[in-house]
This record gives sequence, C-alpha cells and structure tokens, in this order.
Amino acid sequence: MPVPPPLNLKAGPFGTNGSVTRLGPKPMKMDLPPPKPPKGLRIEHRIGIQAPAEVIWEVISDLDAWAQWNPVYPKASGEIRIGAELDMTLALPGQEPRKLKPIVLEWVPNEQLHWRLVMLGGLVRTIRFIEIEALATEGCIVSNGEIIGGLIGPRIGKRMGRTLYRAFVEMNEALKARAEALWQARKP
Repeated sequence: MPVPPPLNLKAGPFGTNGSVTRLGPKPMKMDLPPPKPPKGLRIEHRIGIQAPAEVIWEVISDLDAWAQWNPVYPKASGEIRIGAELDMTLALPGQEPRKLKPIVLEWVPNEQLHWRLVMLGGLVRTIRFIEIEALATEGCIVSNGEIIGGLIGPRIGKRMGRTLYRAFVEMNEALKARAEALWQARKP
C-alpha cells in the first residue's frame, strides 16, 4: 500500500507552501535612501595635509592647545563627547572676539568633529564641522566649514560668507603647519 504524502503544515497564514517558516519580523531591505544633509548655506574650505589622520586628530582634539596655533578660536576648552558644551572664543578677521558655547553633535576619532550653535533665539542655527579624509598613510584632506541654517541664518551667512571663508582658510593653514611639524618631529 502506498504511503500518502505528509500534510503541509506550513501552508496557511503563517507559512508558505513548502518553504521554511521564519519566526520574528521579516528582514529589512537595506535599500534606504542616503540621509539628507542639513538645510542651509554651506561654507567650506578643504586643504591637503601631509600627516597621518591620527596626528591631525591629536591637534584637533586637544582643545586647550588651540590657543597655541588656531587664529580663529584663540580660546577653546571642554570635553569632546556627544552633548557636551564647549567654551570657545571666536575671532573672525576684522571683528571683535565673541564667546560661544556650542554643543558637540558627534565626533569620530581620526575622522570628524561636529558641533551645533543656536543663536538669536533659534533664528540662526549652525553646524560647524572639521572632517579628516585619509587618502594615504601620511596624507589627508581636511574639510573645515559650517552649515548655516534657521529662519535668517542663510541671509546672515551670505553677508558674512567671505569673512567666514577667510577664517576657515587661516585655520586650515595653521592646522596644516602644526600637524606637519608635529609629524616631521616624530618621523623616524
């Protein structure tokens, strides 16, 4: 006598005809669109630095030493951690120095430091960034800039754009000189 085929217990609302039943949620598809960048006016300067990303990060992350090399932020202190408030003095060319209290948004050692500043009751919101892109063992590109948003931020940014750009150029050149000198002193 022939044996009847087994019952298909996986058919129905919880299984599919003969396939393996998986418990739990269905796996997510990873076809998500890339995240949108923050809205606002972007002002940025990029520079090549002949030093490893670790050396550049060492210079950037030592906020207390910024007074020794940084013409744009002659005073900076605080702890680099997400949500921490930094204490900085901003000295833009041709303007009186101003005290700032930005909040660290994110940081990745040897890669990036981002902070946020809200001014004029939220009408101006900025995201300041310093990003290191390693191209070789001893060569990197550093992006130094700001995204100026909020209700009136882009208008103010357009008015101050050239001043901010000059400040980013000065800061990048000073960072380059400091990091390359530090690396040259350490090279075997």
